Amino acid sequence: MSDATFEDGAEKPLRLKALDADDLGILSGLVQDAVFPAAEVKWDRKGRRFAVLLNRFRWEDAPKAEARRRDYERVQSVLMIEDVIRVQTQGVDPKDAEMVLSVLTVVFHAADDGAGFVELTLAGDGAIRVEVEALEVLLKDVTRPYVAPSRAKPDHPE
Repeated sequence: MSDATFEDGAEKPLRLKALDADDLGILSGLVQDAVFPAAEVKWDRKGRRFAVLLNRFRWEDAPKAEARRRDYERVQSVLMIEDVIRVQTQGVDPKDAEMVLSVLTVVFHAADDGAGFVELTLAGDGAIRVEVEALEVLLKDVTRPYVAPSRAKPDHPE
């Protein structure tokens, strides 16, 4: 069995930007059930940027996979948050290279002045809270899709 190609789905890699809570809700749905090792969490304090390299389930492709009876796909994606002031974590040890985390939701909690924080809720009571001056989150696919190792579709509330 060979890896899937972009041409198989007749789709281009995702490159989406969230500038408000509604936009972020769409990105949250696309990264739900994404997995990543704790070592792939990076915060560039000087550049004021937070990023995580995710192995994202391709929810946008799942209906086609089901219709064509082919394997489900994942793709590596970068979730990047701009204008970062501070990052706090709970249940995440970036020094533990073996720790694998899974995204449940990504939400924005706004303050009165447009600032606020982006919160990534993780399976197993983990969380990453990213304080920002303004909401700007980018989701960008950075590899070709590949067959999901489990070959299964994660449970995803509709």
